[in-house]
Amino acid sequence: MNNKVIQKRPRGIYLLPNLFTTAAMFAGFYAMTAAINGRFETAAIAIFVAMILDGLDGRVARLTNTQSEFGAQYDSLSDMVSFGVAPGLVMYLWVLSSMGALGLFAAFVHTAGGALRLARFNTQLTTADKRYFQGLPSPAAAAILAGFIWISDEYQYDMQFLRYIALILTVSTGLLMVSNFRYSSFKDIDLKGKVPFFVAISVMLGTAFVMAQPETMLFLLFLGYAISGPLITLVMRKRKRQTRNT
Repeated sequence: MNNKVIQKRPRGIYLLPNLFTTAAMFAGFYAMTAAINGRFETAAIAIFVAMILDGLDGRVARLTNTQSEFGAQYDSLSDMVSFGVAPGLVMYLWVLSSMGALGLFAAFVHTAGGALRLARFNTQLTTADKRYFQGLPSPAAAAILAGFIWISDEYQYDMQFLRYIALILTVSTGLLMVSNFRYSSFKDIDLKGKVPFFVAISVMLGTAFVMAQPETMLFLLFLGYAISGPLITLVMRKRKRQTRNT
């Protein structure tokens, strides 16, 4: 008689973090349906909502100790919908469709860049430097496009002029996602520790500025983050050269 005990794998999935992931994916899906119906400002806001929910699912999983391989893969699929497909489609329906095949190509570059970025991220989870992301994170890339749509719709800018800027931004975000530029992950920031009083005041003022003009401030913040990648990479390469020469 075989006395070995066969251990069965636990079935089922963790509900709480996957609820946030599902909500993030729904926000991305809703952005696409809103754009199809011509409500582009709503579509842009929905992408930002997806960003918030996407940031919460991982934190909830860590706080409740409910991380799983299923959750990681499901999160990647959700990111592809919300930050790869949705921004590309919304941009195309908003203004790029008027540029024919060129606009279609630009929207696809962003979508494909998002897919490649997520695939590379998943394969480098155990080897990558936790302090940096390789390539622009897909939520930040989506935020640039959503912010540009939101601010343009808010101030009613000329669409004929905007389409060329939209084309450049859409292609640029797609290429930055698959680039080798390093972006700070901010994971080395200790949120639990004490900070000087002026830091707390600065955070409060910064939040107030964003709340007062969310469309403008969010676009500028994520655009600045996108530009920081090449700058960080150049500084790091310069330091390495100086170290070798000493």
